Amino acid sequence: MLTLELIAETHAKVKSGADFPRYVQELKSLGMAHYDFYVADGHTEYFLQDGSRLDAPAKYEGKVIATVSDANALRETIKIHQQGQTDFPTFCQQAAQAGVQYWRTDMMGLKCVYVDLAGNEMVNEPIPDASAY
Repeated sequence: MLTLELIAETHAKVKSGADFPRYVQELKSLGMAHYDFYVADGHTEYFLQDGSRLDAPAKYEGKVIATVSDANALRETIKIHQQGQTDFPTFCQQAAQAGVQYWRTDMMGLKCVYVDLAGNEMVNEPIPDASAY
């Protein structure tokens, strides 16, 4: 059974953006369908393939989310983070400044979708298939 502890153990294996596809594949194999990470405070809602849900608490003090979203700034933020130029807290701060309310990592569809405060999709990024590695 998938637990928050097992998710944390799996996440601890991620050292860089290059590890992310394997992380997604492992969570999928453990029964996760998708998760939503909320930038304002870092809480996460995990949705399992069996229809159940796990909620992880806030990870940090609240961040102000920009009310005007900037998809181009977000694309640059994602690019430099994937290149290892920023750590996760910096990525979250830059995502907030670009107007990201949350992002959904979809294990079934192999994509990461960034959503603004108005519910608009800002960036829809494919996740490489980990079996190719």
